[in-house]
Amino acid sequence: MGSSPREFSPLFWSLIVSTFLGFLGMGTVLPQIGPHVRLDLGGSDQTVGFVIGVFSFVALGARFFSGPLADKRGRKIAFLTGLASCAVAGMAYMLPLGIPGAYLGRVLQGFGEACLYTGAAAWAVELGGVERSGQALGYVSTGIWGGISAGPVVGHWLGTFERAALMQVVTAIAAFILLTRVPETYTPHPHTKKRDWFPVSLIKPGLAIGFVNVHYPVMTGFLILHLASHGDSGKAAFSAYAGLILVSRFFLGGLPDRIHPRITFLGGITLMAAGLLVLASGPSFYIAVAGAALLGFGFSFPWSSVASKVLKRTPAQEHGTAVGVLSAFYDLFVGVSSFAAGTVSTHFGYSAAFYMAAASLAVAGVLGAIFFRDAPEVSTALPVEYAEALEP
Repeated sequence: MGSSPREFSPLFWSLIVSTFLGFLGMGTVLPQIGPHVRLDLGGSDQTVGFVIGVFSFVALGARFFSGPLADKRGRKIAFLTGLASCAVAGMAYMLPLGIPGAYLGRVLQGFGEACLYTGAAAWAVELGGVERSGQALGYVSTGIWGGISAGPVVGHWLGTFERAALMQVVTAIAAFILLTRVPETYTPHPHTKKRDWFPVSLIKPGLAIGFVNVHYPVMTGFLILHLASHGDSGKAAFSAYAGLILVSRFFLGGLPDRIHPRITFLGGITLMAAGLLVLASGPSFYIAVAGAALLGFGFSFPWSSVASKVLKRTPAQEHGTAVGVLSAFYDLFVGVSSFAAGTVSTHFGYSAAFYMAAASLAVAGVLGAIFFRDAPEVSTALPVEYAEALEP
């Protein structure tokens, strides 16, 4: 059963606010990266894809650092490390280095986001309780998408890419200061058993998450460019996309805890496919905004549906590693699809990239159905019982 937001502690909400501030800065920069590289720096469409995609490959490698860091040194250390890297990334964007500067900023931001999210997600599930993991992760996503949805508005108000980059520095520092005042009670589990750096049990859910997120670089890199000749609705559509994720994850984030997460997963990707097909058609202003909102609403459910299922059958002292590995699949697929989207857009036009993203959801649906069919039901087990349930 879902819980009221008032049932979560003030420490939990301080964590969410810090997450919001971290992603607010990223959100001021994110939708402007494509136009900045393409128009200000003179890069090609393929270069846009490469600059966006390098973030994910760096984050992919960093997940295998951030997960063990959160488990062995603490969630707070991982979170603070991420915020520090994001602040330095904002500084890198402001350096007069041209396209190499954009690459440098994305590399630092990829490392920072990996540590930030792993620390925040593992800490939130710990504070909220594993039985409410779907709702706790929903609130973390509310902080993320609150920042990403408000960021473009703030970036537009600031007026230039350089000021948006400065905003990323300021918000990361503010979040760092706030988080230093939040105490952490987590202590590493006192055992010497060697842990798998890549648990085989996470392959199926990881692949499902990966194919769901093929659409993300298409949205961040090519939505504004695609809709520029169709009513110039790109910024409004992206804000609608992020805003619906924010609202639905806040109010409906507990659904995977109350009904079978297979239902929320498959329902979500169905709505996502419909939204992508609307956007691919090059619609008018209001239809584009509606299509992006539908996509955002559907995207609100797959991650929490899969992650909550995984975390409910994983020992608490390995939550950081589990979150890191699942997120690594996200990064891998976002990185590969960034390059693919840039190449497809160059040769076949922007619409083709949106059709590619929609087709990937069919694969995600098959993989997700297999995962939920095979996943054991151990959600009420205590941490020791989790480990026993996972023993071969």
